[in-house]
Amino acid sequence: QVRLVESGGGLVQPGGSLRLSCAASGSIFSIKAMGWHRQAPGKQRELVATITNVGSTDYANSVKGRFTISRDNAKNTVYLQMDSLKPEDTAVYYCNARVIHYSGSGDYWGQGTQVTVAS
Repeated sequence: QVRLVESGGGLVQPGGSLRLSCAASGSIFSIKAMGWHRQAPGKQRELVATITNVGSTDYANSVKGRFTISRDNAKNTVYLQMDSLKPEDTAVYYCNARVIHYSGSGDYWGQGTQVTVAS
């Protein structure tokens, strides 16, 4: 089994910054890709950003130029630096990882961390 633990959420004013972290632990041979999704009240969960094990990144159009995803492969940890935050970024942010086990693979999700952007 694999456990993903997120941290770094909270309340921030518009224009402010937050940094989310997500650490994976458990039965891991390698992690092919990690990413962040978010879900606002009354809306579907949406992709925010992803990063592969070789550092290729992809972002939702709504966060390009404001958010930066990065990862530390040695620590099985992914980060999301969020700058110039807007009220519409308010959501629960979920980390996910595509994990390669010694036998097989699987997709895993964290429990979510709340990000609230308000003045």
